[in-house]
Amino acid sequence: MAAEIKPATHSNDRFCTTKKPALLSKLEGCNDEINAAVLIPGEDGVISVSDDKTVRVWLKRDSGQYWPSICQFMPSGATSVFYTTETRQLFIGQENGTVSEYSLASDFNRMMLIREYLVHQARVTEIIFSLACEWVLSVGRDKSFSFNCTQNGRNLGTFTSEAWCTSLQFDTQSKHAFVGDYSGTITMLKLGNNGLSVVTTLKGHSGSVRSLAWDLERSMLFSGSFDRSVIVWDIGGQQGHAYELQGHHNKVLNTIFQSSSIVHVCLKNVLKWKNKLLDAFLQLMCSTLIIFVCLPLEFLSFQP
Repeated sequence: MAAEIKPATHSNDRFCTTKKPALLSKLEGCNDEINAAVLIPGEDGVISVSDDKTVRVWLKRDSGQYWPSICQFMPSGATSVFYTTETRQLFIGQENGTVSEYSLASDFNRMMLIREYLVHQARVTEIIFSLACEWVLSVGRDKSFSFNCTQNGRNLGTFTSEAWCTSLQFDTQSKHAFVGDYSGTITMLKLGNNGLSVVTTLKGHSGSVRSLAWDLERSMLFSGSFDRSVIVWDIGGQQGHAYELQGHHNKVLNTIFQSSSIVHVCLKNVLKWKNKLLDAFLQLMCSTLIIFVCLPLEFLSFQP
């Protein structure tokens, strides 16, 4: 099924705006490509990871500029990051396949190593930590998915795909994981403390599945691909329905779902971005991190 992208109408003040993204700040200092970054909720802070092997925690100073309060060097290139606000747990994926767990100090001036998970044989492409389950999930270019218990470090299960694993999403309530790969396939897994099982595979993309987003309320999965499309998979409906969003002229690099709006980005040189309550996002341009403020300009309406 196709989906229609409707411009905002003048009767809806929420989506009626001529505002454009406004530059807030540039965070410079990395010596190589920045692979991922996350905003620190409740703080004027950003965590970035780079191919120069650094993990940097940037805090906004009184001058209005962002400066690193932490610059941690890893054994290999830092490729992915996941941060949990409630416990200040920080997970870093590396080029050598290791996932490292750290604890951030309350003043964000120190990070302490908790545990290392030797789960992959190649670049870690994405990490998710479930606080409710106390599991850390990861995928890598060794074509594998793995999840481990953070209480004791024990590996609970692995899955091997036919291609590089490029994206990951997890539903804590149902304990279903979704693994996107380089061939365009999405594999749905059921996880448990005794292992995992394959539920089904979702096929619709002709290019690498670069990003996955999950709508918890409606149990819908959003996938963005190098084939320039976004597909909405109605997992909760259990009828096999899917909606394809067309309109991009380049690769879809990231997709984020927030409340009743979906935001996806297709920028040639952007590696990864994340939003903060739909009003801020990070744009990674080579070794420079740029912070913007933005407002949604379009409303997506799914039509059978």
